[in-house]
Amino acid sequence: MAHVELSLSEAFVPAAGTSTEQESDNFGQWSTTVARAEEPCLLIDAETKVVAVSASGCELLCLGAPEDLVGFPLLDGGLRLLDFTANPRELTEAEIDKIPPMLALTSGRLARGLLRIQAASEDDHDATVDAISTPVLSDGRVAGSLTFFSEV
Repeated sequence: MAHVELSLSEAFVPAAGTSTEQESDNFGQWSTTVARAEEPCLLIDAETKVVAVSASGCELLCLGAPEDLVGFPLLDGGLRLLDFTANPRELTEAEIDKIPPMLALTSGRLARGLLRIQAASEDDHDATVDAISTPVLSDGRVAGSLTFFSEV
């Protein structure tokens, strides 16, 4: 016959006057997490401005330092996306709307795809990364997108 033992402990009760609300919203929590992450990742808001980017994300995407990108539109920060043709050219605005971070914003769903990143210098080679993006919600609405990257 099975033996079950049960013990009771005192319930945790916050001190009087202590707030039980989260200290920041969901979007703010993701911003802090991305800024500290070791994984290559990026958080943009609904207007496509960079809210947070990890240092490894900057390195993989051939960008400068994270503090140089925060607050600026994603593509104004030096990110140069190329197509996958034999003679690569920069993506058009219509093509950029189809990259995972943008699709997650507009569709409110997960998005995944490959991105070809122009090298920072002519001595380097272009990078191909796998991007997985998810919408980030605030008050039940899409407030931005969170993207994780992996070199291919």
